[in-house]
Amino acid sequence: MRSLLHRLTSRQAHSAKARPGRGDRSGLWLVLANLGHLLGGKAAAGVMSLVYLVLVTHRLGAADYGVLVLVNAYAVLIGSVLAFSGFHGVVRYGGLALEAGDRAGFARIVRFMAVIELGCGALAVVMAALLVPLIGPRLGWSPDTIRIAIPYSLAVIATVRATPQGLLQIADRFDLIGVHQAVSPLIRLVGALGVWFAGGGLIGFITVWLIAAVAEGLAMWGFGWVAWRKLAAGERLRGPWRGTARDTEGLKRFILITNFDITVRELAPNLAPLTVGWLLGPAAAGLLALTQRATSLLAQPTVLLSQASYAVLAAQVARGDLKALRHTVWRSAGLALAVALPIVLLLAFAGDRLLVTLGGASFQGGTVLLILIAGARAAGLASAPLASGLTALGLPGRSMTIGLVTSLALYPLLPAMLWAFGTDGAGWHALLQNGVAIVALAVLFRRDAKADPA
Repeated sequence: MRSLLHRLTSRQAHSAKARPGRGDRSGLWLVLANLGHLLGGKAAAGVMSLVYLVLVTHRLGAADYGVLVLVNAYAVLIGSVLAFSGFHGVVRYGGLALEAGDRAGFARIVRFMAVIELGCGALAVVMAALLVPLIGPRLGWSPDTIRIAIPYSLAVIATVRATPQGLLQIADRFDLIGVHQAVSPLIRLVGALGVWFAGGGLIGFITVWLIAAVAEGLAMWGFGWVAWRKLAAGERLRGPWRGTARDTEGLKRFILITNFDITVRELAPNLAPLTVGWLLGPAAAGLLALTQRATSLLAQPTVLLSQASYAVLAAQVARGDLKALRHTVWRSAGLALAVALPIVLLLAFAGDRLLVTLGGASFQGGTVLLILIAGARAAGLASAPLASGLTALGLPGRSMTIGLVTSLALYPLLPAMLWAFGTDGAGWHALLQNGVAIVALAVLFRRDAKADPA
């Protein structure tokens, strides 16, 4: 396994040697270079998101905007729970097969992951549609909203795209991943402008959000096809895949653990707005969603930083350079905090004015919630390199356990905090979750990175 991991990262190692600086400096440089590609698309997406957010919130107000948020959050939650992520399996084991010169083995792994992901995605769509009549009334949805929420279950497709994203990472096409970040915001912006000028309302915006979600998922598979043609030249898209888990040592356990880890990590942020809507109503869910969107400058880089750093850290582990691994992880986490803290302070001073500007008068009074959510986002951003470092060490179970504790074991505290603090309770709960997570990740990474567990 160690020799295969070495071959997996030979290209990255050669590239790192060709650049100024080696060791932890080259590792951090690679992480930042990858992150730069991803943030380029996210910056454009952020501008477009801000425009359509203002249009939607001013047209709908807190209550109807909350309904829109809940309909989307419901589909995303079902997708994140039932869908299967093939990202880490494709990157690790598909990359190993390629570096071993086994294109047929690489193709089998990709087909295997794609079949599982698409199958689970189809199941998630069906389950989401069946449960709408039961869940919708408890979340304050009108009969018209429930009727459109059933086909909105197709929005689960937006969460079914991990396998092609893994292909793009192996092919070093972070530029296409960056472009993909703008697909959904662009469609939402164009659609929101159309609904605005047509005098439409909630149903119109839900329709636009559905189109954007489906396009987001399909676009990633299209980009993945570009990477497939490069990586699997000579291999058919349709071909053998059965028995891949049996024939590939460690694959089954690895993908089960990493997928469960991703599911648990996505569970809390997707479950929170639904819990708030269930207990406090759509208006409270709308306020929470606006504060989350206002702090998305801190939230989105968390996912992107994990994506940008994982391949670099895995390369350092394969070379046996744990000193470089430690330096890269700690400096990436420190850089994340250094960027996040000034943003949190800025939101603390201008929070209420920002919410009113973005959403209108119905969103006034959410400054405390905004600050709490921003603090939680900052902790999550800094913890991303730590979690990637543990996974690169071949210990995804560590971050999975922490995610399980913070997302599930601490979840029962959310209703109690909502009862005690109102909508602000969601902010206190998010801060508690991410605070516990970053401390635990730091302790485990410091211990496990001292010696190669392999």
